Amino acid sequence: MSEKEFDSELIGWVDEPYYNDQGQLVSWRIRLKDTELEDILQNYTTKRDADGKGGNAYIKLFMSKNGKPCGSIYNFNSEAAKKRREEMKAKKQSSAATTTSSDDDEELPF
Repeated sequence: MSEKEFDSELIGWVDEPYYNDQGQLVSWRIRLKDTELEDILQNYTTKRDADGKGGNAYIKLFMSKNGKPCGSIYNFNSEAAKKRREEMKAKKQSSAATTTSSDDDEELPF
């Protein structure tokens, strides 16, 4: 049985979500230390292209299976992310043979 590969890593401390009187989600907070922010800048930002696009860090807030608030950051350099990009690139190249589309090497899965 193989282990599932993830393209994100858990980070920071996530507070309980705030809801309004109608039970709708109003806001959510995540607390990051300065060292965590430095780590994010060094290890989890996407590459910049010649036009200066990129340099993004993607943080996702979600509820775990046991109902606890969590935060994760997309790890552009993880094996799962690399594998997904290769699959998307192959799919894009196969569809480009039938239709005309732009060739974007660093397309993100979300």
